[in-house]
Amino acid sequence: MRRLIELAKLVEGELNHSPELEISDVGRIASVSNSGITFANSNAHYEQFLNSNAAAAIVSGIEGLIDQPKSILTSLPKPVIVVPDAEDSFAKIATLFRPPIQRATGGIHARASVSESASIGQDVTIHAGAVVMDGAIIGDRSTIFPNVTVMENCQIGQDTQVFPNVVLYENTILGDRVILHAGVILGAFGFGYKSDTGKHKLSAQLGNVVIEDDVEIGANSTIDRGTYDSTRIRRGTKLDNLVMVGHNCDIGEDALLCSQVGIAGSCNIGNGVVMGGQVGVGDHLNIGDRSMVMAKSGLMHDVEAGQAVNGIPAQPARKHMQVLAVSMKLPEMRKKLKQLSKSIEQLQQVQSVSHDATDSQNRRDAA
Repeated sequence: MRRLIELAKLVEGELNHSPELEISDVGRIASVSNSGITFANSNAHYEQFLNSNAAAAIVSGIEGLIDQPKSILTSLPKPVIVVPDAEDSFAKIATLFRPPIQRATGGIHARASVSESASIGQDVTIHAGAVVMDGAIIGDRSTIFPNVTVMENCQIGQDTQVFPNVVLYENTILGDRVILHAGVILGAFGFGYKSDTGKHKLSAQLGNVVIEDDVEIGANSTIDRGTYDSTRIRRGTKLDNLVMVGHNCDIGEDALLCSQVGIAGSCNIGNGVVMGGQVGVGDHLNIGDRSMVMAKSGLMHDVEAGQAVNGIPAQPARKHMQVLAVSMKLPEMRKKLKQLSKSIEQLQQVQSVSHDATDSQNRRDAA
């Protein structure tokens, strides 16, 4: 149990009233208990909070609350702690109630297999079932979780976390503070074949994968090695679960690739690019800096820097919305087209009858 005044001091926020109210839990607005605290960072969320079971909330960005006199805040129906960033402050409070698991750090488990030729830094933790092969290098304070395989000559930087069942093929390079979630596979052979004779012969697979500092890669994502050079993920980029990056790709800094994005080989993705879920990118494409590719889009051409695209095939987002708006009217347009076709047929019939009558009259006059 924590008193509200304690929580307000922790996040350096402004509490309106009820300092001695005891809080026992944290949670989302929709599911928090009547002794729990939640957060609201918009007017809509604040209204939901007022109608919820939550005992109190961390709030920011609520119109009419920020910079209000103390008398206004104390008249609010529920206690709130006003802060600059409600989500960040809520995370601090949530950690009090749900502290992270404290695992043993430093040391190699007796059931881990570590080559004598591997170089292991200071305070490295290697859990049971992990395999570290010849020539591998693991930097200080990094953690290798159970059943990870680190193949020959891999390099892992400092403060990096490699979660269970990750596989690093030979010569893979990880920077500092990298996070690889469970099931990630780096450096598998690229999907490249020569098929001149009707049979599929695997092409050269002599490159590697390079992951720069502060990259996070979600569970079960895969990144193929380069054919001769490196497939590279640059500093600060974040990949969601189930992302596939083909051989020879270069993903820029601070990019965000959402779940099930698939990028074919030899693509260059710029800095700060955002791709929604299930985006598909054809091979040898260039995606400019800070461009945005909406969910489920299929890219078959280059994208200019700063452009937003959508659809299959992808096109400028504004144009796609116009096409979509027209397509929604197709049933009505089809009905009108049928009516117009029928009207035209009727006019043609009237004209035909009139024409026949005129011809008959002309023949009678001639006789």
